[in-house]
Amino acid sequence: MPDETFTISELAEQLDINPSTIRFYEQKGLITPGRTKGNQRVYTRQDRGRLKLILRGKRFGATLDQIAEMIGMADDTINEKSQIDTSLYYIDRKIDDIARQKNELDLFQADLMALKRRLQKRRRELSQIHA
Repeated sequence: MPDETFTISELAEQLDINPSTIRFYEQKGLITPGRTKGNQRVYTRQDRGRLKLILRGKRFGATLDQIAEMIGMADDTINEKSQIDTSLYYIDRKIDDIARQKNELDLFQADLMALKRRLQKRRRELSQIHA
């Protein structure tokens, strides 16, 4: 079904998003649907695939500019290898960010546990004094 097309409503339902989200990505230049003679948007399988990549990028916390680079919208001359290299660059950055956040959370958890132990010890001391 390479010639399969979708209306904005069909595509929104398939991807579980609002049609306004699709129009927003179109406005930002991330997708470019065709138009019928009546000027209605017509989306191809390629548009649907591109939207899936955009949504995946958003879930991973990428900006729209980063997503545009990853899917090759920022540079018309980008080839698939360059597109993959760009995606890997952003993925590596995100992995590093997550590792840093995880480390910060581990430190925060250790600080909270230490504070909890001190407070529990002090509570026991106070219980003994008032017993």
